[in-house]
Amino acid sequence: MVATIPVPIEFSLPEGWRSVPPDEVGTPDAAFVALHPGSVRNGFTANITLTGEIRGEDDELTAIADEAVERLRAGGAQDVKVGRRNEVGSPENPGLTQAVKLTIPLNGRPAELVQFQVFMALRDQKDPSRRAVLHLVLSALLEDQFEKVIDDFQKFLSTIKPESAR
Repeated sequence: MVATIPVPIEFSLPEGWRSVPPDEVGTPDAAFVALHPGSVRNGFTANITLTGEIRGEDDELTAIADEAVERLRAGGAQDVKVGRRNEVGSPENPGLTQAVKLTIPLNGRPAELVQFQVFMALRDQKDPSRRAVLHLVLSALLEDQFEKVIDDFQKFLSTIKPESAR
């Protein structure tokens, strides 16, 4: 069962990326998944996932980011290390970014993966009492992919906005 995004948003993908049904790539908890077919290395495709949830006013983005790291560990990722963390956004729509390095099994061998995780707090434009936190993640192999797709991910992030009230 594919998840939904708790507030309506708009975005566009950079050239070279294509959306795929989350169920088809084993991420049924995601609301949106995009793959970069031109980046396939050793059977791994760089990808972007988007999830979201309604969170309370008092839920700090750093705590939500810590929860995401714990989910990686609980899911079997090894050597999970949080790198640089930065607060971004505005007081009305705060955000947090963090780089996470981890090891996953890939074709029977350990592979170093990096995730660039972004947490964005947004108000529902139609119901301002609702605060959603979007969790956007770029996952790529550290060696062969990350440097090639990080600029695309940043372009993608720049297109995300609350859906215009109609």
